[in-house]
Amino acid sequence: MTAKVQTLVDKLVCENLKALVPYESARRLFAASDNTQETQLPVWLNANESPFANEYSIDSDLLNRYPDCQPSAVIKPYAAYAGVNNKQLLVSRGADEGIELLIRAFCTPGKDRILICPPTYGMYAISAETCNVGVDVALLKPDFSLDIEAIKTFKDKVNIVFICSPNNPTGTSVAPEQIEQVLTHFADSALVVVDEAYIEFDATSSFSTKLAEYPNLVILRTLSKAFALAGIRCGFTLANEAIIHTLLKVIAPYPMPQPVAQIAEQALSAKGLALMTLQVETISDEKAKLKQALSNFSGIELVGDDKANFILFRSAQKQALMDFLVSHKMFIRDQSKQRNLANCLRITVGNVEQNQHLLSLIKQFFASQSNTGSPA
Repeated sequence: MTAKVQTLVDKLVCENLKALVPYESARRLFAASDNTQETQLPVWLNANESPFANEYSIDSDLLNRYPDCQPSAVIKPYAAYAGVNNKQLLVSRGADEGIELLIRAFCTPGKDRILICPPTYGMYAISAETCNVGVDVALLKPDFSLDIEAIKTFKDKVNIVFICSPNNPTGTSVAPEQIEQVLTHFADSALVVVDEAYIEFDATSSFSTKLAEYPNLVILRTLSKAFALAGIRCGFTLANEAIIHTLLKVIAPYPMPQPVAQIAEQALSAKGLALMTLQVETISDEKAKLKQALSNFSGIELVGDDKANFILFRSAQKQALMDFLVSHKMFIRDQSKQRNLANCLRITVGNVEQNQHLLSLIKQFFASQSNTGSPA
């Protein structure tokens, strides 16, 4: 039966999917290690999740009804928070769905292309390839700034330019003048999507107030990071009304489950926003301590910047260190497959206990390497 099913799948699957490999999400990479029956529970510092888990209440009275496509109880407070009007906002199942909707709405399969600037978030390319949309590349410069001259060569060749700022996994924010140059250059030919998933960790760099100035500007946001709500999958697309109206043509009829909308509404209340701000400050304080501690290891070189909730570093003993941490149920993220990030690992900032445990393990690792004669 399995062989027959595989034969049928091979016959019917879209041509552009045959060579694709599923996106290696942080959770999927170590799914086999997530065994809560074991005495030693895993520590997850590999997905840029918040270390906080906040309490929310759910009213079940409306669970028998289909939810609103765009619940006003979520749209209104987030629009106010982001500084846009209600018609400039779309809520979706995470910012990942926003990426897919933009590609589906503004790129013709088998014809159009997008532009990405690696090293960067992998879902831009995955979503495009899934939709049979081409992917062009303008590598970041060695300091992880945009290569503006390289980007400009793609005018009239791409429909969407994706810029992640703060960038995952480098932790760097793109200079505002660089984003403005890209917006101006592609003003009449492409959308410029600025992914601000980590913007609460670098709030003064947001472009959310510039929609009127740049009609081709699109901004992606999420509740997954600073709001500590990765588990509910709630993201936002900010853009001018005509773009939002187009996205509403391709979004699912009921994208926002009722419990998700209720939790998002509570998170966006005055109390929820105050809590988020406090937790961002706490994470930022822990990040500074963790960064300082990591810089004291001779076998570690800090890479990029710290404008998000993670730290990127390079180590010549990357694989041995990674294996050691995994063996102790400490999971961080290997970024060495990314362009220009050889031997790089990314650590999500956890709580005090998690960070101290991580540092203790790293210290043990380098001590063991010194004892065996390996360079630390």
